[in-house]
Amino acid sequence: MGKHWKQSVESDGIARLILDKAESSVNTLSREVLEELELELTEIANKNPTGLIFASGKSNGFIFGAEIKEFGQIDNAQEGTDAVLRGQALLNQMEDLPFPTVAIINGTALGGGLELALACNYRLAADTHDKTLGLPEIRLGIHPGLGGTVRTVRLTGAPTALDLMLTGRSISPRKAMDIGLIDGIAPPEDLDQVAATYICNRPKQARAPWYLRILNIRILRLLVARALEKKVAKRAPRAHYPAPYAIINLWRQYGGRDKAAYNAEAASFGRLLISSSSKNLVRVFFLRERLRNLAPRKNKVARLHVIGAGVMGGDIAAWCAAKGLEVTLQDTTEELVEMALKRANKIFSRLLRAPGEAQAAQKRLIMDAEGLQARSADIVIEAIVEKLDAKQNLFRNLESNISPDTLIATNTSSIRLEDMAEVLEYPERFVGLHFFNPVSRLPLVEVIKGEKSARDSLQIAMSFVMQIGKLPLPCKSAPGFLVNRILAPYMMEALEAFKDGYCSETIDAAARNFGMPVGPVELADRVGLDVALNVSTILQGISSGKNGSDILRKKVDLGQFGAKTGHGFYHYKNNRAQRRKHFPTPDTQLQDRLILGMLNQAVACLEESIVEELEFLDAGAIFGAGFPPFTGGPIKYAQEMGINKIVERLTQLSEEFGPRFHPHPGWNRLARLRL
Repeated sequence: MGKHWKQSVESDGIARLILDKAESSVNTLSREVLEELELELTEIANKNPTGLIFASGKSNGFIFGAEIKEFGQIDNAQEGTDAVLRGQALLNQMEDLPFPTVAIINGTALGGGLELALACNYRLAADTHDKTLGLPEIRLGIHPGLGGTVRTVRLTGAPTALDLMLTGRSISPRKAMDIGLIDGIAPPEDLDQVAATYICNRPKQARAPWYLRILNIRILRLLVARALEKKVAKRAPRAHYPAPYAIINLWRQYGGRDKAAYNAEAASFGRLLISSSSKNLVRVFFLRERLRNLAPRKNKVARLHVIGAGVMGGDIAAWCAAKGLEVTLQDTTEELVEMALKRANKIFSRLLRAPGEAQAAQKRLIMDAEGLQARSADIVIEAIVEKLDAKQNLFRNLESNISPDTLIATNTSSIRLEDMAEVLEYPERFVGLHFFNPVSRLPLVEVIKGEKSARDSLQIAMSFVMQIGKLPLPCKSAPGFLVNRILAPYMMEALEAFKDGYCSETIDAAARNFGMPVGPVELADRVGLDVALNVSTILQGISSGKNGSDILRKKVDLGQFGAKTGHGFYHYKNNRAQRRKHFPTPDTQLQDRLILGMLNQAVACLEESIVEELEFLDAGAIFGAGFPPFTGGPIKYAQEMGINKIVERLTQLSEEFGPRFHPHPGWNRLARLRL
């Protein structure tokens, strides 16, 4: 009996090999797990069973992938290549066993876990609409390394296989069966019996249909690969994210077949693993895990009341209802709530695919225009207009109409909690829960601590954020908190550049060339120029120099609020910014103005302890402000670029453009730290 693998041969002559990784809540493919598997396979082969079933001893899934912590132990490309070659040899050993093999996938099978299943003759999965199967290695700056770039093409055909690897998306077992990735689905309790049937009957093994296999002809591979590279380049520049291009190149060169394809996969994996892009993306993975585990998963919230049925409030309510909470939604009129319910139905239809799930969520989201149900809520979230007096009036009336145990939260994006809490009799139960727009897509929620917020209140808020599948970022109450503090100079400098004669397209291109997902001009339009004006006014005293509010005020006075009115700095058609095709190429100085202002503000936030740890700042900037993941975050990026170099460039910019670029004193302390 092994430490991680449990082996048995039943009376039916079928061997079972169960992975139950010791001292771990989930199964991952560590070096020790793979070494033990090699010994188990040799022993089973000597017993010559009728067949072999692979299964998981964990209730939460099959195998979650490789043991990512071990990536940091690889010092050079050859070490990475050699490790992958050993793993490939092991899976080839599985594939070459003289008896049929079946993988029973009871839930999650990602990355190397799915690759192990692909090396079996057959794959069966528990019937669920959850998206449990995928090859997400691209998110770590690498690609499948245990033969996945070869076997996936063989099973599903190149278009589907490349899409799975290039997007890193997960799919449901039903979708996986439709594309040929698995052979069947069954209720969890029937999987072992169905697997035994496969071993007895030995049906023909899956293979991509002929019309997809012809795409592996060399001339077609060259054409398709070229088109794919152009498509990928629009969202992932080669200099920042080399992994997608490596995936395409492997298929272009080898077509997903022959031993040479496996060797090339291993060599490519080794090179990518030691790249700065991969190392930083692995760091981002652990930053995400750190946020996911900041608070105990207790204090389950059952009922939520949201005040404010605008885009933010309505979408917060919809998201929470989709996640299983009973939600009541309040606003000044029933018509406003009705509009939010219609938007919610669209969100439900996109997020919830299992039969009856969307309808159940609709029943959980209830109109309560007068706020009569607030008293029975575990949490009340305020999401009204971003004006202090309006919020204070609401809280002044709310507190006497709810239970003493109800947590009160505000979704303010920039106002200090202490200012709002002045009207509360019990400010210890008041916290900030700052969601980001669009709520259904952005993962971060800033959990704001006011001067009088109780520890228990913050714990409940953190647990709630994790309960609804978001990432909680604990922040100190201060104007703009963390994310808006960092984004403010980015957007305000864009407005100054606009006044200096740069067009919107050039400004946004400068930011996107750096790796930002959205340029600052379009971001202002998307946030809403009225909201941006409000935030710029609140943050006016934080940084020296201009803040661009004059140009925002002119737009707002004209009723040009951005994307929501169809006109801001851009015109919008079907919610798409209408950009001119030809515009001046951005220069290096423009990019420095946009990005270095963010870095300077990030250091200021660190010095002011807006977040408690350096890692939290990088996490907040990536998951909330969209700072490029391949950099590892603004502080990691600054250290890799060289603190002295950045301070020198900021000094030059301050001499030319004014004190807003003056290097923050915190750079001196940061120069002495190492990540």
